[in-house]
Amino acid sequence: MLRPTRLLALASLVAIGLLYWSPLRDYEHASSALRGREAQVSALSAESRTLEARITAVGSGAGLVREARRLGFVKPGEQLFIVRGIAAWRRKH
Repeated sequence: MLRPTRLLALASLVAIGLLYWSPLRDYEHASSALRGREAQVSALSAESRTLEARITAVGSGAGLVREARRLGFVKPGEQLFIVRGIAAWRRKH
């Protein structure tokens, strides 16, 4: 049979365990979220380095204008026209 002191000690251990459960679970959740964010930062850093390399490769002048046009940028005051079906027209003519 359990004595009252042993029962009290067991109950206090269970209570302490329950008090630690939520913070430990929150810590694990935050740690997991941090690992996910670190992976995102790593991927974005790699993408940034790639884009910086492209900017360096393009340089300035005609190459920069060509790359901007490829991305869909237009100069101030210009109108953008999207022409579709050029390949089919070329095959026909």
